[in-house]
Formats: sequence, C-alpha cells, structure tokens
Amino acid sequence: MNIPPVTWILVALLALAVLVIARSPSSASAGGSADTMRALVREQGALLLDVRSTAEFGGGHMDGAVNLPVDQVSRIASVEPDHERPIVVYCRSGARSARAAQVLRQSGYSNVHDLGPMQRW
Repeated sequence: MNIPPVTWILVALLALAVLVIARSPSSASAGGSADTMRALVREQGALLLDVRSTAEFGGGHMDGAVNLPVDQVSRIASVEPDHERPIVVYCRSGARSARAAQVLRQSGYSNVHDLGPMQRW
C-alpha cells in the first residue's frame, strides 16, 4: 500500500493541532478564557483573589485583587461571606490557584473560576 506523502503531512499536522489545543492555557481545565474572567470581575463584580504569598503580592498584583495565600484560603469567609459571588482565582503558575479553587468549592462557594497563571490576565 502506497500512501501519498501529502496524507502523512496532513496526519502529522492534525496530531500537532490536537496537542496544541489540549495544552492551551485557555482550555476548560483552567476555568475559561481570560476575556470571560475579566468580564466577571469588571461587569459582575467578581472577587479577584490572588493566592500567592504576601511577599509575591507585595511585589506586584492585578488591580483590585485581594490577597489570601493558598494556605489560608480556608479562611475565605472573612474576606467573602457571600457563597454565590463569583470568585476569580489566580497565582504565578496555576498550581496554587487550582488547589485554592478546589478548597473554595469544597467550602460551598459555587461560582469559582480558576484563571490559573496571572500572565493570562
């Protein structure tokens, strides 16, 4: 069986496209697009929650963000008592924000969105 080279090229390109899409930071595992997150904060009054350390937060953060380090996220009720208010969580790389989003959901917050790494903003 002789398969034309063009077919192999198309198969390789399709496989590459699938890999790129699966690893995209805007994939569903990150909680949605950055545009959606910005709209939640600007238009719906979502809490923008920075879960990096206090020192990292002090070195620079997004305008309007509230700092609650990931190891203190269980204290969220002191920052946001409304379990229905949208919360957009971010950190440096996405690992801490994913952990924080999980803790928030387990604590009864129903509208939690994980931006992931802050550079997505």
